[in-house]
Amino acid sequence: MKLLITGGAGFIGSHVVRLFVTKYPEYQIYNLDALTYAGNLANLSDIEHLPNYTFIKGDITDAKFLEDMFAELELDGVIHLAAESHVDRSITDPMSFVMTNVVGTVNLLNAAKNSWASSASGFEGKRFYHVSTDEVFGSLHNPEDFFTEETAYDPQSPYSASKAASDHFVRAYGNTYKLPVVLSNCSNNYGPNHFPEKLIPLMIHNIQTSKPLPVYGKGENVRDWLFVVDHARAIDAVFHKGKEGETYNIGGFNEWKNIDIVNLLCQIMDRKLGRPEGTSAQLITYVTDRAGHDLRYAIDAHKIMNELGWEPSLQFEEGLEKTVDWFLSNQTWLDNVTSGAYQSYYQGMYTNR
Repeated sequence: MKLLITGGAGFIGSHVVRLFVTKYPEYQIYNLDALTYAGNLANLSDIEHLPNYTFIKGDITDAKFLEDMFAELELDGVIHLAAESHVDRSITDPMSFVMTNVVGTVNLLNAAKNSWASSASGFEGKRFYHVSTDEVFGSLHNPEDFFTEETAYDPQSPYSASKAASDHFVRAYGNTYKLPVVLSNCSNNYGPNHFPEKLIPLMIHNIQTSKPLPVYGKGENVRDWLFVVDHARAIDAVFHKGKEGETYNIGGFNEWKNIDIVNLLCQIMDRKLGRPEGTSAQLITYVTDRAGHDLRYAIDAHKIMNELGWEPSLQFEEGLEKTVDWFLSNQTWLDNVTSGAYQSYYQGMYTNR
């Protein structure tokens, strides 16, 4: 199988690429990434020289580039993770999210459709897998409710609106053109290689450097958290065993208030850094809440568990300990990201079609 994974130099994408490259040596894995600020090839330094892995630098907003690439590689499958994903950035620059998440996804759908429709086998044996987010569902207000695959979309930020639009386009191509598509919507991920603009890695870095720990509002917003390696395992299950045209919600049944996560990280970091208990908690600073900040997300993941046999492997406290240990043991990676040095370190080490 020739498989394209988009956004494979990013946080979730790098874990998916690593899993597929190492688990399926008979596959040829192509990692397509534009290497914007969140793309970091150092995330894949351990597998970059394996014979079934190829990195391609390219932008999914370039339709001609995608058409040429599909024609050249004769791909059998796509796992589409490339996206702008930070809510705060979407508020200040929504058009970037429209271009990458909506236009880029449609470009990719067109390239796959045109390439596969003109091949000898047509759509047979092909699969387009679109990876999305639980944020498309909006906010839960009843503490007993969960997002299911039937929950109506209600996006509340430019980011979630762009992802909702891309989801709709994927389903439309499946319905209109019979493109063999499958989708998933996942809760918040955490773990190694997480870009330090997101909550957990930001707090780890700021605690380590004794900087303020900014918490939106009162910190009462609730999210369901999933260890990124477990998400990669779920993506593997959906790609290989998911039913065509179906959507699968992926979550950890693991709800935490933001402020409780920050306090737990303070406790873990104080212990690991040898600081007196309560030292890091003094750094907590409450800041003006984010515009349109959804109160609660919670995923019902029973469908993927019952139908595909997947389930999370780690409890949150265990996963958080592993995450902290990884960041403390990979200071060079973090320094290169926070300084921006990672953006030039791997210059020239990629295939640029």
